[in-house]
Amino acid sequence: MKAIFDPIKVIQEYLRFPSVSTDPAYKEGMEGARNYMCNLLESIGCNVETINTPLHPIILGTLNDKTEWPHIVIYGHYDVQPADPFNLWLSPPFEPEIRGNRIYARGAADNKGPFLILLTAVARLLVKYKKLPLRITFLIEGEEETGSPSFEGFLREYKDRLQGDFLLLSDTGCISSDQIVITTGLRGVVGLEFEITASKSDLHSGFYGGSILNPIQVVSKICASFHKDDGTINIDGFYDDVIKPANWEIDELKGIELTEEEFATTLGVKKFFTKDGITPFEAVRFYPTLEFNGIGGGYQEEGNKTIIPARAFAKITSRLVPNQDPKKISQLISHAIKKRCPEHVSLQIKEGHGGSPYLIVPPDRSNSQFDQSKALIKAFRAANSAIFDIFGKSPLYLREGGSIPIIADLKNVTNLDSLMLGFVTPNDNIHAPNESFNLDLMGKAIDATERILLSIADFNN
Repeated sequence: MKAIFDPIKVIQEYLRFPSVSTDPAYKEGMEGARNYMCNLLESIGCNVETINTPLHPIILGTLNDKTEWPHIVIYGHYDVQPADPFNLWLSPPFEPEIRGNRIYARGAADNKGPFLILLTAVARLLVKYKKLPLRITFLIEGEEETGSPSFEGFLREYKDRLQGDFLLLSDTGCISSDQIVITTGLRGVVGLEFEITASKSDLHSGFYGGSILNPIQVVSKICASFHKDDGTINIDGFYDDVIKPANWEIDELKGIELTEEEFATTLGVKKFFTKDGITPFEAVRFYPTLEFNGIGGGYQEEGNKTIIPARAFAKITSRLVPNQDPKKISQLISHAIKKRCPEHVSLQIKEGHGGSPYLIVPPDRSNSQFDQSKALIKAFRAANSAIFDIFGKSPLYLREGGSIPIIADLKNVTNLDSLMLGFVTPNDNIHAPNESFNLDLMGKAIDATERILLSIADFNN
């Protein structure tokens, strides 16, 4: 039986489950969040399945089965980031607390709050229209925060059930609570780690210093070689497949009512470092990166220890832009490491997670795809008008620097393009202590999403 619910009450209950997917100690929290979501989907009339995976099950909830109705796949994830360091939270991370117009808890903005926007909009329409002429599949995974390692296998097996008109999700950001963003692109990502070994154990720096190549020196030199003085990446072929953004995309950045100085202050950055002529707003959206996420070796405790460490390592990720191939970039980086590693030491490279970039050009642009689904075109246009009417400003259409690899996977396997509604603000502190979500924004976003979904409903069939 269909039922409407209070989204504020629901988000408070949902956030109490510590659904940290990376840590087996939170198994009960993962199960609790999953069961809660399954019950919520059933309460609005969904047929619900939990699909087992090697790690955390995926939830499928389906509404209606008329093949002539538009089919929308709605994506979300029930897992969250670890909450540490706990001592920096002003209230316990899994005891939701409302202060002012915000609810504070781990997962409030990433992704439990934004997903509930979409679910609540569907639930309200089902109450208003006894026969809502839409087919909807809710796809909710539990491994997004660990790189979705089980998703590829799931997609191979269930791809036929995910064939639809488009994918709807809200797992991206906006500029502020009144400047909403419709995300048009996501960077891809590749990761790897390399380790240099110089000896079978740490060695006395007095007895052996001057005769052995220090692995920290080798790692540092290799890492330093990856960037030129202007910050561009010093690897042959790295930029070969990069496509320049369209002029309208660059013009859209003018709608960001934030100066570079204000942006730097927000981040606590002294000064941005970008190639000449490129703003930080362009750099994080239109250009690939190679970043060092961790580096280590030798003695790390208080005081000094006079050794030549046996090993040193570095962890690297590279963010990719549309048309770059993660496998090719991973090979280029690995080849560069091997080529720049001296023969005096041993090298081990361990490849990590990867994902392809994604780009969707909205309708009515100079470079819009000619074969976009009619339902997707309607949804984009409805989103534009609904967001303007409800938030008071037209949405910006911007690429985002982050990565959601499964979006490109779904496109490649099912040909689903995505409408990505960005409702996460810079003040939400995702992945950090005191994460929160703006409840006023949540209410407006539910209203806007209702209008978007209603624009696609086929009342003629």
